[in-house]
Amino acid sequence: MKNLTKAAPVFVILGLLAIWELAVQLAGIPLYVLPAPSDMLTTFVTELPELLRHAGVTVMEALAGMAISFVIGILMGVLIDAMPTFKKSIYPILVVTQTVPVIVLAPIFIIYMGFGYAPKILTVVLMCFFPIVVSFSDGLGEMDEGYLNLVRTYGGSKFQIYRIVKIPSAVISLLSGLKVAATYSISGAVVGEWIASQSGLGYYLIRAKNGYMLDKVFACVLMIILLSLLMNGLVKLFGYLMIPSRRRRTLKV
Repeated sequence: MKNLTKAAPVFVILGLLAIWELAVQLAGIPLYVLPAPSDMLTTFVTELPELLRHAGVTVMEALAGMAISFVIGILMGVLIDAMPTFKKSIYPILVVTQTVPVIVLAPIFIIYMGFGYAPKILTVVLMCFFPIVVSFSDGLGEMDEGYLNLVRTYGGSKFQIYRIVKIPSAVISLLSGLKVAATYSISGAVVGEWIASQSGLGYYLIRAKNGYMLDKVFACVLMIILLSLLMNGLVKLFGYLMIPSRRRRTLKV
């Protein structure tokens, strides 16, 4: 019964794909209006070498943006937890950064930073750093005071409190933010590539859309989904390596 519950989403997706396929075939919908799932999969296999070439660029931008977001998230999370004044000053600004659509900011980044990788990576950073900062700072703030008092009793400094107690305890919260950020990272890179690029999945997507090759558009979307799941899986692996084996039994990483 438990295995059936886990497989339920798979059956739902397969059912929706079957309905989609049937609707396209029975209604005779043209390929340039709505491709059937079978057309999408055929194109995906045919275009796989080209998709992988562009995917390499997008993944590189996503990984670079995630790395920068991770460093920013750790530093700002600690500062927000350690300095209440800093939190009151900077937190509203962090929230504001998430209210502005990235698609609006991307052209501005290109004006000031050119057409290279920098504006795409910055787009990823803007989409990814916020969930990391919020989840990590919340994890640091939820620490049991009893553990902190114990370290203080033994003469632990503020640095030692964070290194020994707070940061290790906030790893689970950090991983939650990283999972969200990892899912956004590929989309962030693609958005940056939409504006101005000569490679990457965003460039491929725009080129296919402008040519009304919707089968290629859907094949590219499938690749973006797979890469997003891959990034999420990498975070889970990262969490598996970070969390001691004695804690894995009670935590779902």
